[in-house]
Amino acid sequence: MGNSKRRYILHIDMNAFYCSVHAAEEPHKYAGKPTAVAGSVELRKGILVTSSYEARARGVRTGMTVRQAKALCPELLLIAPDFDLYRRYSRAFMKIAGNYTPLVEAVSIDECFLDVTGSGQFGTPLEIAEMIRRRVREELSLPCSIGVAPNKLLAKMASDMRKPDAVNVLRRRDVPALLWDKPCQTLYGIGPKTADKLRRLLNVRTIGELAATDVKLLREKFGVYGEWMKRAAYGLDDSPVQPLSERAKSIGHTTTLPADLTERHQYRRVLLNLADQTTRRLRKQGLMCNTVQIVIRDPAMKTITRASGLDAPTDAADVVYRMACRLMDEHWQEGDPVRLLGITLQNLSPKPDTAVQLDLFSYDLEPKRDKLVETVDRLRDKFGEDAILTAGMLGNDPSSLIRNKKIRGTSLEKDFLRQMPSD
Repeated sequence: MGNSKRRYILHIDMNAFYCSVHAAEEPHKYAGKPTAVAGSVELRKGILVTSSYEARARGVRTGMTVRQAKALCPELLLIAPDFDLYRRYSRAFMKIAGNYTPLVEAVSIDECFLDVTGSGQFGTPLEIAEMIRRRVREELSLPCSIGVAPNKLLAKMASDMRKPDAVNVLRRRDVPALLWDKPCQTLYGIGPKTADKLRRLLNVRTIGELAATDVKLLREKFGVYGEWMKRAAYGLDDSPVQPLSERAKSIGHTTTLPADLTERHQYRRVLLNLADQTTRRLRKQGLMCNTVQIVIRDPAMKTITRASGLDAPTDAADVVYRMACRLMDEHWQEGDPVRLLGITLQNLSPKPDTAVQLDLFSYDLEPKRDKLVETVDRLRDKFGEDAILTAGMLGNDPSSLIRNKKIRGTSLEKDFLRQMPSD
């Protein structure tokens, strides 16, 4: 591979992942048919989370309401989300990828980057990509697109250019011919808002125009991000592929509420369920947290985040809950509607290495509390999240669905990949 600076990066993007998983699981019901996954707890009812290629050919798109989609495609088959299933398939395709390099960076539940620079024993980067695509197709019955390039930016763009079920190579020298006539927001890392700002401030519409823009001007308007955009327009990117570290940097949960909440007792129950699930994930990874952050969003989509340090590190739900309530009371007026709530635990440290100062009056109760929590966790692992609940967690608002791992999840979660089976 001659030049030591040259890298070979793959980007694997699973095609119409949720729908493809259902088709692989139950081909007699779903394979080759127009399908859509809808009814995610996170989104308000009746919104499509994804659709199969057969449905897309009929004009069905992610984000549509079920009614709109059905009008375009009356025979559309609607499927309820099953995140347990998606996680299982996600683990399986990442495991196949991991056979060719230890450098696998999970971006989301259905995509990852691989650095195969040192994987020459398996063949050329193109051969490795083709092997992975074929294995994912044969072993999991799933289609995927794989981009092959000298960096992450171009690998991601290469996989986007040919879908479904294809391998595509994008070299730096191909960038002017293939990308410069495209709108700025087709460049990975530039969103619609930035593209709009480029047009308004600098009259820059295409990637080629961006490449030709003076870097000083870009820096003046966009700071260091402007410099990055200029380099990206030339297909330059030196960001490394970063495998998922064994330890999470933060653990968070948010939930969108189907009806806006205005009363303290309503949102306190949501915070209780959020505290319960975040600390449960914390304990599963053997961690303690030193900071609690809450996220609040109102119906106008205005979002505020507020955080506070704790007196002592903790993995206890009641401590996190009390701090979350305090932050909410300090920064939110009862009566103001709440659309989304979240709790994120930050400044994490491994429990065995964390010095916990025991309260002089309750230090003898601490081991008993730990034992009780451990027993409750074990029971919930075995019999499900609802096996043991405190009275405050009961209710039919969506926060109680946070515990339902089957129907609830997000494409960006990665906890389950930290606990990949070693077999």
